[in-house]
Amino acid sequence: MKLLFDQNISFKILKVLPSQYQDSSHVRQEGLINALDKQIWEFAKLHDYAIVTQDSDFNDLNVLYGFPPKIIWVRTGNLKTLALLNILINYSEDLIKFINDNNYGCYEILRIEKNNNP
Repeated sequence: MKLLFDQNISFKILKVLPSQYQDSSHVRQEGLINALDKQIWEFAKLHDYAIVTQDSDFNDLNVLYGFPPKIIWVRTGNLKTLALLNILINYSEDLIKFINDNNYGCYEILRIEKNNNP
């Protein structure tokens, strides 16, 4: 699964991702750290990434322009890198289904369980 992490998520997450996310990247790694959201959205679309973000802007772009790219919107507030990693691991089966389903463009994670926040 190819994920592109938005600038509001630490690039350090790439170092700890499990193998199912091995093709992932970060906007910093792609030279997009100061890019506009629309530029990041276009990059993700062109390179077949799903965008992982903590803000609503990319979902707004999907409403305007459709998808791909797909959006994984983590609506839990600021998280430490390991807490976000745990979310991605715990939701990995659902995320795979979401990525493979052509009917949905945004997957929202609205809450975390206590054991996900180290």
